[in-house]
Amino acid sequence: MTRLQKGHLYKAYGAWHVRYRENVWQEDGTTKRIQVSKRIASLAECPRKGDARLLAEEILHKVNTDRTSPSSTMPLVRFVENIYLPHAKTQRRASTFNGYGHVWEKHLKPRIADVRVRDFRTWDGERLLQEIATESSLSRATLKQIKSLLSAIFKHAKRCGAINGVNPMQDVSIPGNAKGPGETFAYSLEEIQRMLTLLPEPIATVIATAAFTGLRKGELRGLTWENYTGKEIRVTQSLWETHVSGPKTRSSKAPVPVIGQLAAMLERHRLACGNPASGWIFAATNGSPLHLDNLVRRVILPVLGKAGVKWRGWHAFRRGLASNLYRLGISDKTIQAILRHANLAITMNHYVMSAPADTVEAMGKLETVCNERAMGTLAGSSVRIVN
Repeated sequence: MTRLQKGHLYKAYGAWHVRYRENVWQEDGTTKRIQVSKRIASLAECPRKGDARLLAEEILHKVNTDRTSPSSTMPLVRFVENIYLPHAKTQRRASTFNGYGHVWEKHLKPRIADVRVRDFRTWDGERLLQEIATESSLSRATLKQIKSLLSAIFKHAKRCGAINGVNPMQDVSIPGNAKGPGETFAYSLEEIQRMLTLLPEPIATVIATAAFTGLRKGELRGLTWENYTGKEIRVTQSLWETHVSGPKTRSSKAPVPVIGQLAAMLERHRLACGNPASGWIFAATNGSPLHLDNLVRRVILPVLGKAGVKWRGWHAFRRGLASNLYRLGISDKTIQAILRHANLAITMNHYVMSAPADTVEAMGKLETVCNERAMGTLAGSSVRIVN
């Protein structure tokens, strides 16, 4: 049993200090019991030795009753890179983990210095976010992501026994000088129809699939012919770079209805590919899944730019589907089901972009035009959502 320490109280450099011993993590992964000294208070703040002794006893009480693991004395940088990030790599989607790495390297690691895991306080988190907000002019959403990552780091530190008590990021606030959210975009039916007219195949079919199903970019890349029944698409996987993962959430596994115009385009695309029964729906010439960002750079941007049509990114199709359905009078819950969101508030607050009421009639007319103008449209096709 370790003997309780009383420590050695002394004055130096105009302040009170206490000297004691503790187990400290070493670079080779071992721990070593060494002598350390900690400043208590200046002589001006605490002129009497008796008062300094009381403050020292508070410090020594924590040392004597410490039940944390040796990793508590690790520099936070080492804990994140040696323990947390390897753990997160096995628990998070590849795209999410890539985002963690970017935030860590660009915003956190350069500012953390040599602080130890157990010495990081709420004030340190508050100061850190304020410094990032001032120097980087990031939005509130991005600062929330940074706070979330730090919170996850200390949550894992609690699981590892590196800290006890409250997560130090719990009461950290987002700086008031942070920028508001950036503008989001949703493609209108007019913009979608213009793209389908301008872009060649099979790119037009890729665009139509994104626009009329609301699939996420990774889900779009991961589509296979086995997923498609002619009336609906089953989402079974998502691709990020070369990494394959399951759907984002349980709700994301729900089948997606296919409208007549899109069904006709997918059938023409299948015939052009040799009528396959399996394999990637959208494949590159080497047989691998089509790289959508390369497609944007090589073809979509040049064609649309020449025609004066702005490219707003793949996610604008998902927002566009929600917004266009809303304008056409589709119920909130149905839109939520089509986008496969677990929470209706996410659908309505972040995906549906309102439009003036007098556009509803125009959208209805455009809906009919979409069916009539599709190349080889099957007789009687409509833009009705197939149940």
